[in-house]
Amino acid sequence: MSRAASIKDVANHAQVAVGTVSNVLNNPDRVSSRTKERVLKAIDELGFVRNDAARQLRAGHSRTIGVVVLDVGNPFFTSLVRAAEDAAAVNGSAVLLGDSGHDVARESHYIDLFEEQRVQGLLLSPVGDIGDRLDALRQRGVPTVLVDRLADEDRYSSVSVDDDAGGYLAARHLLDLGRRKLAFVGGPLSIRQVADRLGGARRAVTEADGATLEFLDSNGQTVLAGRGVGNSLVERSRGELPDGIFCANDLLALGVMQSLTMMHDVRIPDDVALIGYDDIDFAVSAVVPLSSIRQPTEAIGRTAIELLSEELDAQHPRHRAVVFTPELVVRQSTAGAAAPAVLTPVP
Repeated sequence: MSRAASIKDVANHAQVAVGTVSNVLNNPDRVSSRTKERVLKAIDELGFVRNDAARQLRAGHSRTIGVVVLDVGNPFFTSLVRAAEDAAAVNGSAVLLGDSGHDVARESHYIDLFEEQRVQGLLLSPVGDIGDRLDALRQRGVPTVLVDRLADEDRYSSVSVDDDAGGYLAARHLLDLGRRKLAFVGGPLSIRQVADRLGGARRAVTEADGATLEFLDSNGQTVLAGRGVGNSLVERSRGELPDGIFCANDLLALGVMQSLTMMHDVRIPDDVALIGYDDIDFAVSAVVPLSSIRQPTEAIGRTAIELLSEELDAQHPRHRAVVFTPELVVRQSTAGAAAPAVLTPVP
């Protein structure tokens, strides 16, 4: 196997100094156009590929950004990461993705791995309380931005959605439709977003006379977890079924819908009004188009990169917490044949 061409080989081939080749690669403005053309021709003829790993060791960091999310299988996170990747590319950076799977040890593994790779910084949707770890990372020169989680203190930047307001809006919508026996499907409650959405729903229910809210722990955030909850519901008599269900995300809602309508002949929304959260692409194409709480996933991804750029700027005076307002998207799963509408939360 032939040896890969080195920067010294390029210099010899172009009859220039090694430093000149380095400038062409890293500081092209310092090199005349004639010399630059000769070096680039030598690079092409030799098939030279720059050794970024060595350059990163000398610089102390790379042009990559580590991203750790809770569940890459959730279209919400897929869309968010894609937007972050597009924004990072504008700045000449690339994204490395890790999926924690809601597992603390796996999250820690990815953080360690990305730090070893000398990433510029991290975007992290954390499993639990991780403040001390973020402080240690920052002290070692690795800034971190929390994504889909509001920072508790002014120690680091974050970009999130007001999940309490979103939960309130979802339950308020079901109550405004005349539903009074509500159920919330989600879990585990150790996930901050799930707990906040449940908290907002409870707040709405306390404002409605005669309304109740039952918590149904899905112990997961997948379609299969939602289908399991749906199967347990239909074991009840029709009179014991909730008349309105709010799911912590759309995947759960789609699973509940599959169980109720396709396997057990429960009519949506006639018997049970159903609403999800995230407004993923599959929501509109469900068997019964799904009402949902919309999060601005692309804006979240872009803003996360913007906040990380500020963290990397030595002149940046403070950390920022950006909180977006969710929207209610009404479709047939709650409103039947009524025309869809988009509403904003009640303050």
